[in-house]
Amino acid sequence: MNERSSSLLKSLLTRDAAMALLRKYNQEAFHIQHALTVEGVMRWYANDLGFSDEAEDWAIVGLLHDIDFELYPNEHCQKAPELLREGGAGEDMIRAICSHGYGICCDIEPEHLMEKVLFAADELTGLIGAAALMRPSKSVMDMEVSSVKKKFKDKKFAAGCSRDVINRGAKALGWELSELFEKTILAMRSCEADIAKAMETIA
Repeated sequence: MNERSSSLLKSLLTRDAAMALLRKYNQEAFHIQHALTVEGVMRWYANDLGFSDEAEDWAIVGLLHDIDFELYPNEHCQKAPELLREGGAGEDMIRAICSHGYGICCDIEPEHLMEKVLFAADELTGLIGAAALMRPSKSVMDMEVSSVKKKFKDKKFAAGCSRDVINRGAKALGWELSELFEKTILAMRSCEADIAKAMETIA
């Protein structure tokens, strides 16, 4: 399994099946919106980093990364393999999904590029999303890296978003924090409108 890791993630799990699986275990709008955000962010990163032929796999991993969190918060990344297998996910996809909990709730280390991106961007989407809600626009479309840096330094802001994980994620990718911030802002811009539209249909 090399840097083009997600080519091995192919399974019978289509996007429609993945969404149905997500909805089976997630009802809260907050969790569904986060899943859709990370899905869109992972798709953007796949295209940006040269893996457009694997973008759907990256996106499905993003969509399902927190599949067990709503119902089993104390077993996060521990219950996920069971739920994912029942839904038709392959073992490589399960490993990739669980790796985002490395050092927090599991010991599966992100080794491949897609896994490292998920690990780094997951927490950051929460921070950026919270920062966007503080803006008059309520949007990431006019978000600036400087604004994210300021919120990142304020440990009381979005305290549930681990700065340590974000730092470790950037380091694992070999990126400066500013690069991770910039790319993730762009990634979130790419899917903001579609997510807003999708959330209108979710009760």
